[in-house]
Amino acid sequence: MARTEAAGAPDADTGDLRRRVAALLDEHDSATTDRAAFLRARFDAGLAWVHYPVGLGGLDLPRSLQAVVDAELEAAGAPDNDPRRIGIGLGMAAPTILTYGTEEQRRRFLRPLWLGEEVWCQLFSEPGAGSDLAALATRAVRDGDDWIVDGQKVWTSSAHTARWAILIARTDPDVPKHRGITYFVCDMTAPGVEVRPLRQITGEAEFNEVFLSGVRIPDRHRLGEVGDGWRVAQTTLMNERVAIGGGRVPREGGMIGLVADLWRERPELRTHALHQRLLELWVDAETARLAGERLRQQLAAGAPGPEGSAMKLAFARLNQEISALEVELLGEDGLLYEDWTMRRPELVDFTGRDAGYRYLRAKGNSIEGGTTEVLLNIVAERVLGLPAEPRTDKDIPWKELAR
Repeated sequence: MARTEAAGAPDADTGDLRRRVAALLDEHDSATTDRAAFLRARFDAGLAWVHYPVGLGGLDLPRSLQAVVDAELEAAGAPDNDPRRIGIGLGMAAPTILTYGTEEQRRRFLRPLWLGEEVWCQLFSEPGAGSDLAALATRAVRDGDDWIVDGQKVWTSSAHTARWAILIARTDPDVPKHRGITYFVCDMTAPGVEVRPLRQITGEAEFNEVFLSGVRIPDRHRLGEVGDGWRVAQTTLMNERVAIGGGRVPREGGMIGLVADLWRERPELRTHALHQRLLELWVDAETARLAGERLRQQLAAGAPGPEGSAMKLAFARLNQEISALEVELLGEDGLLYEDWTMRRPELVDFTGRDAGYRYLRAKGNSIEGGTTEVLLNIVAERVLGLPAEPRTDKDIPWKELAR
């Protein structure tokens, strides 16, 4: 069978999608239609996530065909849903809700999530449960049709703008730590939710700490079975790492493109040693980009696997090394910093800021979305098949663990 450019998509499906996009643009001229109205029409036409079910923004088609829709709409100048602002919802909450949510939960949350009407955040990490997330101590106790949640979460991106959060909490302290965890959707406007900013080395506070004091979550906002939250969370975490490290970029896209452009535009900055480093990083960035394309083709055939952890590792290392090269290349100008004003931004913008910001902000890439040390273990055990590290606490009830 003939194949198209869309990662092996059948010609018939591609042609049908293009006709659907054309019909959407005919009925809702992107130049004159209100942005929100256009996005609602796109979702209802099944062109939001083509691999999602009909009625939930999709058409039950292969994931690879989304590229056809996105390319057609971009060429027409159609508005998007500002994916960087709602990345946690798109990349983490949505696939988890699709996989484990009830039909009622899917219909309640997915449409406003994709439209950007409701921002999401992630309440996973805790002061004593970062790298060892399964050691989390936030408790959820059943009270009739509700759960009462008490605890503290940390490093929560977008908590200050979020309407909803994906939350894991301990519901049974009498079993080993990986069991007895349950997954919830938490209303960030509920009584007892307090968000405090965490100022970073950049001067901004895109991260937050969140305190939960007697927060009531209805049982209808539970995702998956009681005590099965660790398995549900793995779906979130694997999708998170793909979202962070596996995004589609063109050749010389992202930070390597900024440094390559600087090299071309400022010949007086060049040295042989810096040239060698730039070439090495350019090759590494291109290798990572092509590996990302391969990962996306694998995703078209199924759910994300542990390979996403390797992509996230590469993303963090490259961002840090490229930003360091940029600062060194700029010499004394690289020491300048545009502004250290305390702000609480809605998104992270690497390309729209100066070299100093990129250098400082890239330090967080090896922490967020899974620390480098944890991801190395995942790659070693789940991708390379190496022996697992000894874990003496694996079968001990959580309440008996030293803390």
